[in-house]
Amino acid sequence: MPPPIPKLGSEEQQSVFVLFAWLWRDYLSKHKLLLAASVVLMMIEGSMLALISRMIQPMFDDVFAAGDRGALFYVGFAIMGIFFLRALTSSGQRILMAYIRQMTAAAMRKTLLRHMMSLDSGFFQVHPPGQLIERVQGDVGVINTVWSSLLTAVSRDLFSLIGLLAVALWIDWQWTLIAVIGIPLLVLPSLLVQAYIRRRARDGREIAGRISTRLDEVFHGINPVKLNALETYQAKRYDTLIKEGIDAGMRTTYGQAAVPALIDIMTGIGFLGVMLYGGSEIIAGEKTNGEFMAFFTAMALAFDPLRRLGLMSGKWQMAAASVERLQYVLNLHPSIVSPEKPNKVPQVSPRVTFDGVSMNYGDLPVLREASFVAEAGKTTALVGASGAGKSTVFNVLTRLIEPNDGAACINDVAISSYDLTDLRGLFSVVTQDAALFDETLRENILLGRDDVDEAHLQSVLDAAHVSDFLPNLPNGLDSPAGPRGSNLSGGQRQRVAIARALLRDTPILLLDEATSALDTKSEAIVQKALEKLSTGRTTLVIAHRLSTIRNADSIVVMDHGRVVDQGDHDTLIARGGIYADLHRLQFSQEESENND
Repeated sequence: MPPPIPKLGSEEQQSVFVLFAWLWRDYLSKHKLLLAASVVLMMIEGSMLALISRMIQPMFDDVFAAGDRGALFYVGFAIMGIFFLRALTSSGQRILMAYIRQMTAAAMRKTLLRHMMSLDSGFFQVHPPGQLIERVQGDVGVINTVWSSLLTAVSRDLFSLIGLLAVALWIDWQWTLIAVIGIPLLVLPSLLVQAYIRRRARDGREIAGRISTRLDEVFHGINPVKLNALETYQAKRYDTLIKEGIDAGMRTTYGQAAVPALIDIMTGIGFLGVMLYGGSEIIAGEKTNGEFMAFFTAMALAFDPLRRLGLMSGKWQMAAASVERLQYVLNLHPSIVSPEKPNKVPQVSPRVTFDGVSMNYGDLPVLREASFVAEAGKTTALVGASGAGKSTVFNVLTRLIEPNDGAACINDVAISSYDLTDLRGLFSVVTQDAALFDETLRENILLGRDDVDEAHLQSVLDAAHVSDFLPNLPNGLDSPAGPRGSNLSGGQRQRVAIARALLRDTPILLLDEATSALDTKSEAIVQKALEKLSTGRTTLVIAHRLSTIRNADSIVVMDHGRVVDQGDHDTLIARGGIYADLHRLQFSQEESENND
């Protein structure tokens, strides 16, 4: 778990030093030598402007006015050397900073992704994927750009400004004072502008997240969009978000542009004062043309770093808005965690029990004191109408959610007593919507494992009937599955998921409507693979088609979150009740369909 970001709640904490303290602690300290070299190069680059302005006086007074040929060479070569050194230091610091920025952004994104994946499943139910993608990509990108710009401003631009002001003071402190006398008047307007920029930047980041969410939903739901002729509707919703994004971006730009504009106005007033005061001294012969040109050059060169430093206040406010968004995520902690002293998980198929488990989603009860037993090495089926709580049983058992009351146990030990990773390592799960990644079939089955030899893999492919359709794919096992397995049929996706489960070879198997969406031929093939998979394992099956679980060792009947009955098929039929009613209803429907 990453250390938290410092809070940015109070005004004094909204400091650039807070941002750098966090970045240094977690990321930049790893590159301290390269950063130090970059800062030194920036300082040298920045000092070159002061040296250039300093050489203006001898160029005008000694070369142009006095006609000193010796001065012509040393001034000319000195200025050339200054530009050569500036070129070397500029390119060097840019290369180093680019490398550090990329490494820092990569580290931040990896940390953020790992932390997000550790959070409870409930977090992802209230935060759309697009919003989270924008935090990982967009907000990290903003912060990474701003910290490097701030460091450049301090190391190069501030050093340039100090050096140029030093030259100006050396020439005439009164001229310098007149030139900068309006700067203090910028403090209050700048503070107001910064607050405005931060509000607008926060709005902009939120809209960017909504745009990413809209794109994610359109691309993942492209078939429903086409089938329901929603192209125009979705395009209009996207257009509206884009317009909001443009408006938010422009409002932020207005604020960012205000500070340099104010600096321009104050600088213009200062130059007017210097012209009126200094010009009279030159006319009177009290100052030379070279002195005035050197001063003018120093102040003119100071203009750009001063404006860039003014822009930094706006950029910092944009970074602060992104830091707040990352702070929210990184300061969240999962509530479902491993115990300090976990029990050892069983190595063979265990006994699974639910003892008075109650579970609510908000105010909605989903499980109501549910109790049942799934015997070791046997197949136990969960049946009931939609909303009876069957899938919630699986979520509780794998600790994706925590029950409000009662306990789920494995070999009479509460599942909360096991290490979370070890606990989930007990399960293989096959659902009706096989979750395949946009990778090759091989990668979808191996899931990162590199300890599987080809003979073992082939036996798994044969058992799951994946080998049956591999010859029809362009690259066999190395063919891409496509986004969410779109290159495969439903039956093929299910068989890949079964192969994945076979390879995991875990003691508990969870089957959630694994054949409900398949045609008769595919169902027969997949059912055969499932029977192979469940052999010798503690298997829990959710099924609407009661014909698929007729031979289960035990059937748990659920209704509105309660376990109302348990027994084998014949016992439950003889006993009557909900299971018998469901069976009679399905049998009559199937008979009617066959007659049709």
